[in-house]
Amino acid sequence: MYNLDQIDQKLISLLRHNARESIATLATRLGVSRGTVNNRLHRLEDAGVIVGYTVRLRPEAETGGLQAWMSIAIEGNDARRVTASSLGEPSVLALHATNGRWDLLAELQVATLPELARALERIRLIKGISQSETSIHLETVRAAS
Repeated sequence: MYNLDQIDQKLISLLRHNARESIATLATRLGVSRGTVNNRLHRLEDAGVIVGYTVRLRPEAETGGLQAWMSIAIEGNDARRVTASSLGEPSVLALHATNGRWDLLAELQVATLPELARALERIRLIKGISQSETSIHLETVRAAS
């Protein structure tokens, strides 16, 4: 498993905010050289931490697809590893730390049910996850004003 240091984590955070950010801008924000950013990106991709880049749309611009929430229980002190690995999953839109029965709540977006099944399988294989439960978004209900 790839161990993420603070620079890797900040780089991933910057890319999650804007995956089209230039190498030069990323380097400036991280306080490192462009070569360092390039090398780290290649290592993160080769290690399977970064598995792809995507576009996020406003909910009203979505043309279909499925949204789901996956509640995740973590074994022992594996929260950082599970979080980093989960954030590398392309179907994960957001990851929320919670209290109670579940440690994390992953917001998922996929195009089809078979794609959801594959995403759930990949996430469940992450070392440190002891249990999960997934709910598919059916409808948004808003209280009347």
